[in-house]
Amino acid sequence: MFRLDGKVALVTGGSRGIGRACALALAEQGATVIVNYVKGEAAAREVADAIGALGDGAGKADIAAFDVSDTKATEAAMEALIKKHGKLDILVASAGIAIDGLLLRLKDEDLDRLFDVNVRGAVTAARAATRSMMRSKWGRVIFLSSVVGEMGNAGQTGYAITKAALLGAARSIAREYASRNITVNAISPGFIDTDMTTGLTPQLKEQMLKSVPLGRTGTAREVAAACVYLASEEAGYVTGQVLRVNGGMYV
Repeated sequence: MFRLDGKVALVTGGSRGIGRACALALAEQGATVIVNYVKGEAAAREVADAIGALGDGAGKADIAAFDVSDTKATEAAMEALIKKHGKLDILVASAGIAIDGLLLRLKDEDLDRLFDVNVRGAVTAARAATRSMMRSKWGRVIFLSSVVGEMGNAGQTGYAITKAALLGAARSIAREYASRNITVNAISPGFIDTDMTTGLTPQLKEQMLKSVPLGRTGTAREVAAACVYLASEEAGYVTGQVLRVNGGMYV
């Protein structure tokens, strides 16, 4: 169940955090996984090496450097990747940034940067990926949103806006491509133990955990499990949905 043999997947922002976990999990199920990165080539190669060491039944790995906020570079890179691998079946749009700050201190350039990476980058990648998926009449697009985009959080207005936008994008694109057997969904992680949360003070972590009924942080691996499900044949009747992996933080 949930095998992805013969499928080709691209994970943007796949060199670290949730993206890395998704890349490994997809490869474990047999997919060939392209790990996208911007500057962290060493980290991307480490993920590729880890995929190569998975053993029998696992897929292969490739790495690709491009900045999703650069529309032309993204489209050119994805066209080249599709030509190289013959197709693209699965897109996991995981690349994202967080710029926190109260509304009164939110700079226009910060808001622009958040939109360029978190929203335009994901939509550009989806637009490029679906061209190949339409030819195959099969595809999976998975956006990585956030619980913050659903419930909001003080000091994260800009970030919340962009993550909420991905939910609307997933629902709309799902309606556009359903007739082509392409599903489009979003995953909304909660308080996950990643690079983005390791910098929080113990006091802030304790405060946030009080809002999580399960009483702990989630793991990137748990988010990746949701990604594998949505990418699988078994999720073929699931589209336009938001799969929450948040420990009950928002229901």
